[in-house]
Amino acid sequence: MNVEITRLASGLTVVTETMPHLESVALGVWIKSGSRNETEDEHGIAHLLEHMAFKGTARRSARDIAEEIENVGGELNAATSTETTSYYARVLRDNVPLAVDILADILTESEFDEEELRREKHVILQEIGAANDTPDDVVFDKFSEVAYRGQTLGRPILGTPDTVKSFTPGQIRNYLSRNYTTDRMFVVAAGAVDHTTFVKQVEERFARLPMTPSAPPVLEAARYIGGDVRETRDLMDAQVLLGFEGKAYHMRDFYCSQILANILGGGMSSRLFQEVRERRGLCYSVYAFHWGFSDTGIFGIHAATGGNELPTLVPVIIDELRKSSETIHQQEIDRARAQIRAQLLMGQESPAARAGQIARQMMLYGRPIPNPEMMERLEGITTERLTDLAGRLFFDTVPTLSAVGPIEQLAPLTDISTALATPGIQTKKAAG
Repeated sequence: MNVEITRLASGLTVVTETMPHLESVALGVWIKSGSRNETEDEHGIAHLLEHMAFKGTARRSARDIAEEIENVGGELNAATSTETTSYYARVLRDNVPLAVDILADILTESEFDEEELRREKHVILQEIGAANDTPDDVVFDKFSEVAYRGQTLGRPILGTPDTVKSFTPGQIRNYLSRNYTTDRMFVVAAGAVDHTTFVKQVEERFARLPMTPSAPPVLEAARYIGGDVRETRDLMDAQVLLGFEGKAYHMRDFYCSQILANILGGGMSSRLFQEVRERRGLCYSVYAFHWGFSDTGIFGIHAATGGNELPTLVPVIIDELRKSSETIHQQEIDRARAQIRAQLLMGQESPAARAGQIARQMMLYGRPIPNPEMMERLEGITTERLTDLAGRLFFDTVPTLSAVGPIEQLAPLTDISTALATPGIQTKKAAG
C-alpha cells in the first residue's frame, strides 16, 4: 500500500497513492458534508452548490471549465450524498496541475452568478421531475423518508421544487462557508502521481480555503423510526422495499451486516436470488443491501415484481429472513468474504476507485485501511455472530416498508410485522 499523507498548515489533508505503472491520475476533493448538514430552509442546497461550482468563477466561465479539461482529454464531475460531497477529475499525468487548478478554482472562486443560478435551478427541477417519474428512485426516497421521518437524513438529496426555487447566492455562500473548511476536506490522488509535487500544487492553489467555519456545521443526530409508506401507480411492476435499522460505520456489527446482506441478496448465488427468483420465479429483481452512516444504518431488501405476485413474494422473503436467524453455513461466509476480497483487489486496479476508497476511509476512520486489515476484520465473523445479528435486525426492530406501483394486494404493515414476530404466521393477504 503505497499511500502517503500530508496535513498542511492550513489543516487541509492531502493523500496520494502512487501507481507507477499507470499513465493517468484520478484526483479530487472530498468534503465531509452533505445533505445532512443542511438547515431546515436549506433542503437541497448541498446538491445545488455541487452544480453551481461548475457554472463560472472569477477566472473561468462555465464553458471554459468544460473546454479546458476536455481539451486535454480529461474528465470532471461531482457527486452529493447524505454525508459527503466530492469533486473529482481524471487526467493524464502531465495534466495534473491543470486539474488541481480547476478544482481549486471552482471551490474557492465560484461566483454564483444570478443568471447561471436561475438556469441551474431549472435543470434541477427537471432532475427532480425525472426522479419522480422513476419508480425505483421514488421507492428509495420514500423509504428513507419514513425510516427517518422528519429528519435531514430522511429528506431527498435533490430537495423539493419549492426549496430549490427559493435559494439565493447568499444562502449558497453561507452553506459553503459553514461546511467547506480545511478541517473537513481531503484532497486525494491515485495513479501516476508524485506525492511531494502534488502536495506543493495543492498547497499553492487551495490556500484560499477557510480554516474554520463561519458557524458550527449542522448535524442532526439520527433517530430510526420506521413505518409504512405506499403509492399506488398504474405500472407494469411493483417496487417493494422492506427494511430495518442497521449499523453505523463504527459499530461492532457493521462488517457482520455487510456479510449478512451479501449472503441474503448479494449476487446470483445468494439466498433470496436463488429462492425468490430462480426457484419460484416471483420477481425479476431481488437483492439485499446495508447502508452505513456515521451514527446509524439501514438494512433493506428490494424486490421488483408484478402486483399479483406480492401475496406470495412477501411471505417467502420473511421466511428467508427467519432462516438466516437460525442457520448460516460457513461456505456462505467464505463466499461472501471472497466476493468482498475480490472487490477490494479489483478496486486497486482502478485509480478512480482507489481515490474514492481512500477518501471515504480518511473521512470515516482518519486513515487508509490496508486490505489485509480489512480482511482480518472479516475473518472474525462466525456463523453464530451472523445468526444472532439476523435475529436482532429482523425481529427486534420496527420494520420500514415502502412500495410503489400496483400494490393493492400488498399486505398491511401490521400483518407483515406480525409475520416477522411470529414463526409460522403468514400475512393475511398471502394466506387468503
